[in-house]
Amino acid sequence: MAARVLQQCVRSLARPSLRLSSATLAVRAAAPAAAPRRPFSFALDSRRTRPAAPSRISSVGVLCRQYGDLPPLTLENIKDRVMYVLKLYDKINPEKLQTSSHFMKDLGLDSLDQVEIIMAMEDEFGFEIPDAEAEKLMSPEEVVQYIANKKDVYE
Repeated sequence: MAARVLQQCVRSLARPSLRLSSATLAVRAAAPAAAPRRPFSFALDSRRTRPAAPSRISSVGVLCRQYGDLPPLTLENIKDRVMYVLKLYDKINPEKLQTSSHFMKDLGLDSLDQVEIIMAMEDEFGFEIPDAEAEKLMSPEEVVQYIANKKDVYE
């Protein structure tokens, strides 16, 4: 197969209109014959007997996959997650931590620690807190309220 491709390339060099470089010849000789491509299709594969994920047939008769999501946020859930992240922070004594504790006055943190806490909250809840608003968040209670407002959680 490769020899035949090489012969075709050599023949094409004999034609003055088609000049190929040696690199092109090497690539063409080494390249396997491309398999015919099937057009992209939205149709289901007829060989598949079961869908890959749990699914159901909708009222229109189309097979639909259903994906799971996190449970809805509640104020209690947000508070628990915020307190958990703060308890894992190495510069905070978990015994002194309360929802009303001030980061700097009660827990003895500095502004860099507060920035690290805000970054940990951004990682935990998956959204960015702007610096201007992050400077105002000085207690776990304020962080919980800010996240609840951003995620539209009201009880």
